Amino acid sequence: MSTQTNLPTPKSALAIGAHPDDIEFGCGATLAKWAAFDARIHLLICTDGSKGTWDPTADTNELISRRQTEQRQAAIQLGATGEVIFLGAQDGELNHNRAKRSQVSRIIRELRPEVVLGHDPWQRWRLHPDHRAAGWLTIDSVVAARDPHYHREHGLNHHRPTALLLFECEEPNHLETLNKTHLDAKVSALLTHQSQFETTMAIDENDDGSQTVRFRQRILQESYKVGQRVGTAHAEAFRFIDPAS
Repeated sequence: MSTQTNLPTPKSALAIGAHPDDIEFGCGATLAKWAAFDARIHLLICTDGSKGTWDPTADTNELISRRQTEQRQAAIQLGATGEVIFLGAQDGELNHNRAKRSQVSRIIRELRPEVVLGHDPWQRWRLHPDHRAAGWLTIDSVVAARDPHYHREHGLNHHRPTALLLFECEEPNHLETLNKTHLDAKVSALLTHQSQFETTMAIDENDDGSQTVRFRQRILQESYKVGQRVGTAHAEAFRFIDPAS
């Protein structure tokens, strides 16, 4: 399978993630690269992140607020200057029904991004239901946003992005090559999500710095493995889909 590299820097991009921090893991360095060339980067988070802790006594309302704050801080670290939007679906209960599709397709029509990025719903053996649902929601909403007879109640012009990039894919056909600056921004953005240190980054509250270093090495190693597919130092991988198809 042939693999293409590096879209032209879009004027704007919308990344759609199931939870706060999913976007940073999936495409954070790519967004940072585009932002450095003045792309307007928007982030859309589908759920409230209220189940994102292993503490059974946690105040979930406090966690929701904290995770929104962390996500906004992460956007700053990426250099994103666009909107940070929270759909607010309950964590673990996201679906891709008509009502949610209407919400997301309206956002696409309002923001008019050149590129949309989201979870790959076709990934086999994917465990978390929100990741599957967010992927289907992204795809369904791109189709609805592009065609004028969907959701005419919006009263908005339809909008067709030039590219749809799916992260966490099993069979990538597109790579975005990266440098140290892009990866530093990705790691910095991820590390703003301190509520997720224990659950996703293996960093505990007594870290002397060594766990944070290992986490950074993990991110660099992952991007290095991807980059080796096309003979470059680091990259993020995607499934490219033409929204006109």
